[in-house]
Parts: sequence; C-alpha cells; structure tokens
Amino acid sequence: MLRKKVTEPVYVKISRIITGLVFIFSSIVKGIDPLGTDYRIVDYLEAYGWYFLVDFSFVLAIVLISAEFLIGIALLFKLKGRLAALGVLIMMAIFTPVTYFDAMNNMVPDCGCFGDAVKLTNWETFYKNIVLMILALIIFFNRKKSDIRMHGGVQIILLALILAAFDWFIYYNYAHLPVVDFRDWKVGNDMKSAGKETVVNYLVYKNKSTGEVKEYVSPNYPWNDSVWISEWDFVTQRIDDSQLVLKHGLLIEDEAGNNVTEDLIENPGYQLILSVYDISTVDEEGMLAAAELNKELFDSDVSLVMVTSSTTDELIDYIAKYKMDYEIYYGDDIELKAMIRSNPGMILLKDGIVLNKWHYNDIPNIKEVRELTDK
Repeated sequence: MLRKKVTEPVYVKISRIITGLVFIFSSIVKGIDPLGTDYRIVDYLEAYGWYFLVDFSFVLAIVLISAEFLIGIALLFKLKGRLAALGVLIMMAIFTPVTYFDAMNNMVPDCGCFGDAVKLTNWETFYKNIVLMILALIIFFNRKKSDIRMHGGVQIILLALILAAFDWFIYYNYAHLPVVDFRDWKVGNDMKSAGKETVVNYLVYKNKSTGEVKEYVSPNYPWNDSVWISEWDFVTQRIDDSQLVLKHGLLIEDEAGNNVTEDLIENPGYQLILSVYDISTVDEEGMLAAAELNKELFDSDVSLVMVTSSTTDELIDYIAKYKMDYEIYYGDDIELKAMIRSNPGMILLKDGIVLNKWHYNDIPNIKEVRELTDK
C-alpha cells in the first residue's frame, strides 16, 4: 500500500525558511568573528558565576556557532528535518529564558546574537527570541510534513560536508583576521575625534568679599590681572563636550600616566601599533616577527610602538625574549581586543586613518609596509 504524500502547509514552509535564514545569518556573522563570540560567552559565564567553564569558552563558541549553522542549513533545505525541528526547539527553549533574565537584570549589555553586524538591545533580543520560539513550535509540531525523498545517509553526508566547509571558514577567520570587519577599527575608517573645537571649558570663581559667584568661559577671564586674582577664589570647572564625537574608547598612556592617545592615533605620519592585550598569552613567532620588522624600520619614516594592558612588572620577563626595542604604552585590554582580533596584532595608521591590519600569523615585512607607505 502506497503511503500518501504529505504536503507541507504554506505557513510551516514560511516558518521553516525564516527560521533557517535567521540561524544561518546569525551563525555566519559569529563565524566571521569567532573570538568576538568567545568574548561574549565569557561575559555570560562570568555573569552567571560559571567560572569553571571560562577555560572552555572558545570550544563552547565553536560548538554554538556550528550547531546554529547546521540547524539553519537543515531547516532551509529540509535535511534531517525532524532532527532539525527538535534542535531548533531545544535551542530556543534554552536561549529565550536566558535573554529574558538578561533583559530584566542587564547582566550582559550586548548578547552578540548577530555578532557586531547587527546590534540589538536586550529587550529587542528577547522579543526576537519570542518570535523565533513561536516559529520553532510551528516547525516542531509539523515536523512530519517537511520530509524529503532522500536517503537519510545521504542527508547526513551532505550536512557533514557543509559543516566541514563552514568550520574551515571559522578557522580561517580565527587564524587570520575576520574577512569582514564589523568593528570601528576596520580598514579605511577615520579614527580621529570630531568636534574638538566645540569643547568649552567653564571656570567658576567666587568673590572673597561679597560671596558673588561668576562663571567664565576659559580663557576669557582676567587670569593675568593680579588685583582680580587676589579678590576671587577658584571654585570649580565644568567641561561641555556634548558636540565632541569620539570614534573609539581607547585611552593610551605612557609609563608616567600621560595621555598620548592623540599623539599616536592621530599621528600625521605613518604609525604602526603593535597591540598586545596580554603579554603572557602572545604568539611568540608573531612577537619576533614584529621585532624583526621594527629593526628593518630603523631610520625610516614609519614609527612602531607597542600598546599593552600588561603591567610594567609583567613585561620585564619578556622584553629581552621578544626583543622589544620599541616604545611601550598602556591601554585597556577590552579596547585592544576591539581594535584587532589578534594577540599580538598590528595596525597601520596615518593621520587617524586605518590603512591596514595584520594578524600575528601575517605580520608584514618591510616590503609590504613600503607598498602601503609609498602610495
């Protein structure tokens, strides 16, 4: 007796395709930046107090990205559809409550559901997951209506081959730099702050005799009048920088604590910055390649400096080992991770514009640098 062919209802098909596309898009933007996903998972693990899993965060990131991609592909092309329906339901059953608690308590400001490609608030993420949960339920309860006439073993082989190709893509982005940079520090961006001329410094003085309080716009006050100075006491100051547009949050300081951010980032000449967010976990070959490049740059018009979040004491044991014969400055590790997904990583700027970036596996030689600076 022939089994009656079951036609997939239109609403089920639409639900399956939308959910599949969302999962594929989400996994691809995460796969482009696997380290960014890793950092976000660490945020969640620490927020929930699951510190014992932090050392496995990168493995968890790869498993999450791969599972999301596999479910998306399986749903879109109806490969092992019943298993995919169960998978999407389980995933949404886990992450919907997580995003609800996150929205209620703001435990992690950015879930990173779509990497850095699409930013959502925690409540937007939760509402998005509610919609996906509804679609997942529709798919699950109609899973028998989405079967295709293809041998199960063939479906598994197809999914395995697609997943292998995608995992190679993830590895490439990890071993080099993301093929698409969604961060502020992408090549071509101008990182100079805008609106500096609009910053106004207000000074408040109080008359010693009458108690009168006056506010002045610096430097338009009688600071060089000795009589006036003797009659008025400085009270406080306020700065109006509401029109100032900062392109990044990186603060770079020298060993004495002086702010040198503008000197380096907005250097009118060519500036190479070696970003090292943790000296104890750097790639050794990358550091030695940077040292070799620094030696080749001697007497050139290209300056190379290192910016690290490691302390001076932590650096002592590595200065000779990695031939760190360049100036060393200090910055926040979170900002350095945002600057470049590599430890160490190298970035070339000129007058605030990002000309190029290199992973530690791709540290340039003098010829490659010259090709950029001689244009």
